[in-house]
Amino acid sequence: MQTDEQLKELVKQKYSDIALQDKETNQASCCGSGCCSDEVYNIMSDDYSALNGYNPDADLGLGCGLPTQFAKIKKGDTVIDLGSGAGNDCFIARAETGETGKVIGIDFTPPMIEKARANAAKLGFNNVEFRQGDIEHMPVTANTADVIVSNCVLNLVPDKNNVFKEIFRVLKPGGHFSISDVVLVGSLPEALQKDAEMYAGCVAGAIQKDEYLDLIKKNGFANITLQKEKAIIIPDDILSNYLDEAALAEFKSGQTGIFSITVYAEKAKDCCGDDCCK
Repeated sequence: MQTDEQLKELVKQKYSDIALQDKETNQASCCGSGCCSDEVYNIMSDDYSALNGYNPDADLGLGCGLPTQFAKIKKGDTVIDLGSGAGNDCFIARAETGETGKVIGIDFTPPMIEKARANAAKLGFNNVEFRQGDIEHMPVTANTADVIVSNCVLNLVPDKNNVFKEIFRVLKPGGHFSISDVVLVGSLPEALQKDAEMYAGCVAGAIQKDEYLDLIKKNGFANITLQKEKAIIIPDDILSNYLDEAALAEFKSGQTGIFSITVYAEKAKDCCGDDCCK
């Protein structure tokens, strides 16, 4: 069993490679991890291209939802994107928050930060910045963000509870998040759950849907809402790398489901009087 630090290093190495790949290569694999399929396979089946702010140079095809579409971003907001990659969600958030707002992307991987900064420079944005850091320990002061978004990233973090603690710390009172992520219903086969390559491919790092939502609740968030949910189907030629024929048949006939969810939650406003919380 790999340690948390070893898993983080695996993710950093994998996503450094992914930063140099084209979108088509990433779309044919598990979150760009390289376990390529002959089938057309992309868990990010949602289409960004119609959204304001979309920039094809920043779209690496790594997401599993459209959190910025659901994030209720207003003009002048400060928005933070966790696991910002090449900047795709940041640029769409910037279209919503406008020139009076601010967008901060945080990513663990130096080549991704470099690529995102180059994309921002080409677009001439002076209110979008990218910071290298671990989202378990965000390089951001408390009570900074009006909105936090993230797209298919928390499943890669070994200690998801720490991330939700950090989200709560960094959000302003009354702020909220919209996060797309991969979760499970039922147990993955042991071979999938333990494989480091599949961890970098989003699936083995996912936790149970109920556990995921419970972590949000336990960290003090209110008005928790599932904004979208969809099943993720992994092609047989990827699964066969991990499961023999009998195990594959059992997995496909069982109760296990792999889902993309987009979840919304709020940090309550500070109370300042007898009536403000009613």
